[in-house]
Amino acid sequence: MSTFRNLGVTPALCEALETQGISSPFPIQTATLPDAIKGRDVLGRGQTGSGKTLAFGLAMMTRLNGRTAKPHKPLGLILSPTRELAVQINDVVSPLARRIGLSSQVVAGGLSYIGQIQALKRGVPIIVATPGRLIDLLEKKHIDLSDVMITVLDEADQMADMGFLPVVKEILSLTKDDGQRLLFSATLDRDVDSLVKRFLKDPITHSLENEKSRAVDMSHHILIVDQNVKDEVTTQIAARDGRTIFFVRTKHGADKLAEKMLRSGVPVGVLHGGKSQGQRTRVLKAFKDGRANALVATDVAARGIHVDDVSLVVHVDAPADHKDYLHRAGRTARAGATGTVVTLATHKQKKAVFGITIRAAVKLIENQVRPGDPKLAEITGAQTPSGIPIAVEPEKPSRNERKPGSRSRSNDRGNRDGNFKPRREGGGRFDRSEAPTPKKWEDKAYADRAEKPARSERNDRPVRSERTERTERTERSATAGNRGRVEEKPRAAKKAPRMPLEKRIALEKESSRARTGKPASAGGFKKKPAGPRKAKRA
Repeated sequence: MSTFRNLGVTPALCEALETQGISSPFPIQTATLPDAIKGRDVLGRGQTGSGKTLAFGLAMMTRLNGRTAKPHKPLGLILSPTRELAVQINDVVSPLARRIGLSSQVVAGGLSYIGQIQALKRGVPIIVATPGRLIDLLEKKHIDLSDVMITVLDEADQMADMGFLPVVKEILSLTKDDGQRLLFSATLDRDVDSLVKRFLKDPITHSLENEKSRAVDMSHHILIVDQNVKDEVTTQIAARDGRTIFFVRTKHGADKLAEKMLRSGVPVGVLHGGKSQGQRTRVLKAFKDGRANALVATDVAARGIHVDDVSLVVHVDAPADHKDYLHRAGRTARAGATGTVVTLATHKQKKAVFGITIRAAVKLIENQVRPGDPKLAEITGAQTPSGIPIAVEPEKPSRNERKPGSRSRSNDRGNRDGNFKPRREGGGRFDRSEAPTPKKWEDKAYADRAEKPARSERNDRPVRSERTERTERTERSATAGNRGRVEEKPRAAKKAPRMPLEKRIALEKESSRARTGKPASAGGFKKKPAGPRKAKRA
């Protein structure tokens, strides 16, 4: 019986593994660890859940034991396609690395940018990174890969499928030419082969049997359902006992399916690319803790879900190709356990599903089911949900999310983080009377706006004469040194409107009588006699 000590792993790491209850290596570890510890380039082929993380992690830590990294210059680099996978790799590597005086840091989008820069400045031996964020830090001179001794490419085929191949080649070209490269992938197609030919020197290949597709570990079923009852069948499967992952193609489809499950009384979490890193972490934590036994996910998150004891995987939407089928199915029957994979399909989709599974070397068991079918319960453990709707606590808004009362451009269809926020009960817009009493500084701006008096009550600005304002402007200009500027003269006051002739004559008569006691003549105020009228032309 082989042990980690026999494979060449550092004794301190072996003790740490025994503390965690890990005593026997998996086949992929037994095959790759001796060559990787010797410093050879290794090409490992094995399905997800076969123990690849410990295979390359233990080899890297054993070779870096006793070394110190300079600021901004790591010694080991692990590349992964998604940040979920990067975080979970770091969760495996970090506690083991601390036992031998090493440290690790995740470099991925959606996490603290400043925290990553500060960690690199202190000097971190092992970096677990996604290609996009790593290139960003390279361009800004926050990291230098010239000291990297060991580079690991995990899930290399998915990085190629996601379009990261040019970026990965650029990253590998910045590492040491004589450095060690370990490449692990579930499939070895042409894209991965181009990486092997260019960057791996005389690699030794360890290709294990596709254990995850064998009937001994995993059973594969296709359930034919009518389209109008598909959601009901899916909800009954979600109400089963045990952890279940449901895969759909789109973010909108994931949110919609989860909403229906919640209305039926099934606690469920949603995981897709529209979620922020904090939201993804909380969803995965609830799934691991058992607060939600059902998880709805998209293909983007398929390789980032590493949760033990997932007994059922359901393809609600058929996968695009055989690679996606294998990656989805790899979420169950992990570490030697058994599991079930179910694909829900209509009669029209049946032929396409069989074509995908043939390319994946999987044999399907076909059954036609309907809601409440005993065969459905026998295969999946489906049961009728409680029917009591589950209220979900609203997500805590991040700095970039809108404040209460502000107008959203998304029209309640989802914000930038992908949160689905239904309309307020009763419809209508947000009412200021419903705003909570401000308790934090970020609510103060809204409170000031809500308590602002009406416009008619705010017209308390003192009235200033036009002459005063003009004089002040002239004085300011003179003070500023505008020599030669002619002082602006005040405008003459507007003349009062001319009084009618009859009224002026009457006032003159009254004033003359008051002075002399005699009636005065009209004088110059006599009215002109009217002249002869001109004859109208015919």
